[in-house]
Amino acid sequence: ADLANIINEAALLAGRADQKEVTSANFKEAVERQIAGLEKKSRRISPKERRIVAYHEAGHALIAEVTKGAKKVNKVSIVPRGLAALGYTLNTPEENKYLMQKHELIAEVDTLLGGRAAEEVYIGEISTGAGNDLERATDIIKSMATIYGMSDIDIAGLMVLHKQQNQFLGGGQSTKDYSDEMAHNLDKHIKQTLNDRYMAVLELLKENRNAMEQMTAELLDLEVISGKRVQEIIIENGGTVYNGEDLHNEEDENMIQSESDEIKDEKDNEK
Repeated sequence: ADLANIINEAALLAGRADQKEVTSANFKEAVERQIAGLEKKSRRISPKERRIVAYHEAGHALIAEVTKGAKKVNKVSIVPRGLAALGYTLNTPEENKYLMQKHELIAEVDTLLGGRAAEEVYIGEISTGAGNDLERATDIIKSMATIYGMSDIDIAGLMVLHKQQNQFLGGGQSTKDYSDEMAHNLDKHIKQTLNDRYMAVLELLKENRNAMEQMTAELLDLEVISGKRVQEIIIENGGTVYNGEDLHNEEDENMIQSESDEIKDEKDNEK
């Protein structure tokens, strides 16, 4: 259903632009609309909130690029989209994947925590913007322990603690089949793992301070930067990017650069 919606949206975008064929730019915009909603360039946010969003998204992007197993960054934007998104980081897996290893799940948790951690380090106070990130990170760690047998032996070991019943068409209910003591230990495990990962992310952000400051400055100026540019900023400032497969193809870079130029021209015309 999602793929059909993306194809339909891309076709509509091409039609509205009087194009004779659907281009990769149409598909890219359709994917972003599916993920984050329509662009809301007319939405005005205060300079203070805009700065918070820029640091938040830069935090996600930096952690994704320096962490083994994380989905690489395709694009970072502080252009508001949808009903609530004031910015977003678009991540792309290195290949079509049907399985995830433990280190990849931990990398996803780290990337999710990067936004909140960046606010703490560079703003000095956290905001409500990380609520969904924390919920998703908690769910990943909980699933690792209760479904995938990835917890320490003293928590659940290889036991499956949550069972999905009646999975027809994705429905059904999850059943809990463990003691109150196990639930208590599970809560402690989730809390401790989140805290440990958060401390590790804080250290990475502090180690890459110059890259974070430059990335945030470029986001505030251009509003959109590419994944390749994120990598360049990290390397230029002495950081190390995890060298997975290079996903930053030239066509994507040109589209994102064009979008940045359009936003800058619009801002110059408003002055």
